Amino acid sequence: MVKVMNDKYITVTQLTRYIKYKIDQDENLNQIFLKGEISNFKAHSRGHYYFTLKDENARINAVMFQGNASKLKFLPQEGMKVLVTGKVSVYEANGGYQIYVNDMIEDGIGNLYVAFEQLKAKLEKEGLFASDHKKKIPRIPKTIGIVTAPTGAAIRDILSTIKRRWPIAHTILFPSLVQGSEAATSIVTQIKKAEQYPLDVLIVGRGGGSIEDLWSFNEEIVARAIFDCPIPIISAVGHEVDFTIADFVADLRAPTPTGAAEMAVPNQQDVINYLKQLQIRLHQIISKKLTIDRQKLDQLLKSYILTNPMSMYQVKEQKFDHLLDLLQHHIMLLIDHSKTKLLMIKNQPLFQQPNQFLLEQKKNQYLQSIGKLEALNPLLTLKRGYTITKKGEKIVTSVKKLKSKDKIEITLQDGNIQAEII
Repeated sequence: MVKVMNDKYITVTQLTRYIKYKIDQDENLNQIFLKGEISNFKAHSRGHYYFTLKDENARINAVMFQGNASKLKFLPQEGMKVLVTGKVSVYEANGGYQIYVNDMIEDGIGNLYVAFEQLKAKLEKEGLFASDHKKKIPRIPKTIGIVTAPTGAAIRDILSTIKRRWPIAHTILFPSLVQGSEAATSIVTQIKKAEQYPLDVLIVGRGGGSIEDLWSFNEEIVARAIFDCPIPIISAVGHEVDFTIADFVADLRAPTPTGAAEMAVPNQQDVINYLKQLQIRLHQIISKKLTIDRQKLDQLLKSYILTNPMSMYQVKEQKFDHLLDLLQHHIMLLIDHSKTKLLMIKNQPLFQQPNQFLLEQKKNQYLQSIGKLEALNPLLTLKRGYTITKKGEKIVTSVKKLKSKDKIEITLQDGNIQAEII
């Protein structure tokens, strides 16, 4: 049996405390001036800031407690280049060294953040963020598509939330890369593939991470694929504080993958409660309607007409008698008028002395004809001093038809004159 001497061995805690002690005693690390780019920024609810400072080759964890953070005149953001002042120490819980920041000033903005703002401005100008292009998310979807990594917390959160809230929904996973140089192309491919399915809504996203981790959702090809997709899309990228270009283009932005699932489907208990409320309201409306109709029926049953049905008949009988009397009166008037008219016709001369009436009528017609003939008689015209000039058998109507030596005959009222034109 081998006996192990434990005197030479120390605990992990002892080692970590020794390293912390050594670092804390180093005057060069007690006040250090550091510059770098912010990544993985998180503002804690208690006011502390947790983030990573990085450059091209290395990174260091950083924390700025609420007392110092509240003095800043700006809100640190992903991709910001900053100048910080603080001390380096060891966080014993994980044995990692980090910088405790006392002060921070801006030192410009990282390249990724500049690219983000430039693409955001470009797409916004083209109208890809406009609200009138946003499609409505269906209230109760039947089939939900999910574009995300097939493993990880995001897909687990989405599926578990949908199953808990609306278990009858059918889900289809379109597995995609969500990080790395090939992620953007993979996301676009899966969105195009999803368009071939009868989906009611499509969730596109992933869990949280640094701006570099989420960058595939800031690529222009992803933004345009989301905009062109005919299916309503909910973006679910990162945590609540993370915003990507995909969030602005999507029809609805969710703060987290879990939030996207909650937005995509209703809560079955809420629907059940709503249906129960409708059932109660419907019962109340029907009961109220029945009560009102019963009251109306009671009023009708108690009405004078229904309690005294003969009264209605008697009124009709009386009205009928009145109309009948009125009809007979008008008939008698019409008969009297016709008798009077007939009597007047009988008293006319034609009916009293038909022969004499016809003779007088013919005589009047004869005298009218004589008058017309006399009006046309040329002899009557001669009596008024006019003459008729003839050359041979033709009546002369113009002096142009006569010439010297012509023989003419002039007819007067009481005779004819023979003459010669000189």
